[in-house]
Amino acid sequence: MKKQSRDFVSELNTTAPKKLIKIIFVVGARPNFMKVAPLLRVIENKYRRVIKPVLVHTGQHYDRNMSKDFFKGLGIENPNYSLGVGSETHARQTASIMIRFEDVCEKEKPICVVVMGDVNSTIAAGLVAKKMHIQLAHVEAGLRSKNRDMPEEINRLATDAITDIFFTTEKQGTLNLLKEGHPKKDIYFVGQVMIDNLFFQIKLLEKEGPSRKAEELKKRISGKYLCLTLHRPSNVDKKDDLELLVNTLNKIAMQVPIIFPCHPRTKKMIQAYGLNSLFRQPGNISGKIHSGIIMIEPMNYNDFLFFWKNASAVLTDSGGLQEETTALQIPCLTLRDDTERPITIEEGSNILVGKDMHKLTSLIKDILAGNIKKGKIPDLWDGLASERIAEVLNKRLV
Repeated sequence: MKKQSRDFVSELNTTAPKKLIKIIFVVGARPNFMKVAPLLRVIENKYRRVIKPVLVHTGQHYDRNMSKDFFKGLGIENPNYSLGVGSETHARQTASIMIRFEDVCEKEKPICVVVMGDVNSTIAAGLVAKKMHIQLAHVEAGLRSKNRDMPEEINRLATDAITDIFFTTEKQGTLNLLKEGHPKKDIYFVGQVMIDNLFFQIKLLEKEGPSRKAEELKKRISGKYLCLTLHRPSNVDKKDDLELLVNTLNKIAMQVPIIFPCHPRTKKMIQAYGLNSLFRQPGNISGKIHSGIIMIEPMNYNDFLFFWKNASAVLTDSGGLQEETTALQIPCLTLRDDTERPITIEEGSNILVGKDMHKLTSLIKDILAGNIKKGKIPDLWDGLASERIAEVLNKRLV
């Protein structure tokens, strides 16, 4: 493992911890667990005598795959609290999280609340913390898409407006925060915790292998294939947008198989718009899902990793996959008009496609022919971001 830079360490208060500090870590959906898991592992291994972590799962996204085996696979314990909020409108969900999380804070009396990313749980828990005069730390602070039509962008802006300790994943995030007037002394460029977890899961996959179900699916595919994830409202909520995507993906699927773990939201809209019937006639583009698109239930993390890390390309509207593909230098085609993770485009293997379906088909053709974008791994995406974050929390919260 690489040593942290002297400049990074020198910025911290070097006073030794004097007491056990209680920190609440808040997660709202499965991707948040990928971000918090490496942090909890570091605390358990290096700081358990000075930091007492409390893990709160708001449950804003129900996921039946979150069993004991899910947490065991991440190398962490089950959440201390599961609030069971569930799906709702943004306002109702945010309010429910605040009400239930306030009870947790009153009971636990933490010195700090750490929130992840940009989901409703992020801003809801942040508001509760600050109104209760609890310090707030934000992992993945400073990311900006400049698109305020995205609920996630509002969550990012609002959370950072009240945050005390900022952990940024890329230099642009730091610049964004400085431009918004946040003190330099409170901003720490630490790298991306998702990459820490990615490296951890790759080692686990090499050791244990994928599930039998995943291996059986792989046997059905010979040669090159693509992986697809799709869930954002801008892609799936309007029939015209979703049908355009389906028609284009159908054409691509005639050339190369597409593995598509279908998000519950997307599945619901596909069914609502009558796009779920498979068809097998070559050249018949009729708005139905082609049999070359292997549409399956959502996979656990390691099974999907087993597929996408060996794919010719990943097609996605997810934020995390843009970063993970960049870390492994896998071609990524992002089905969005903008991204809050610009470094994946400027330095990494990511390309913004938006709704330009001609561009999408052209890029796939190039990729299958071996003409791919050459990217590099961004600074500090070395698997040590969680080490840096834990050190800051340890030194600052004494």
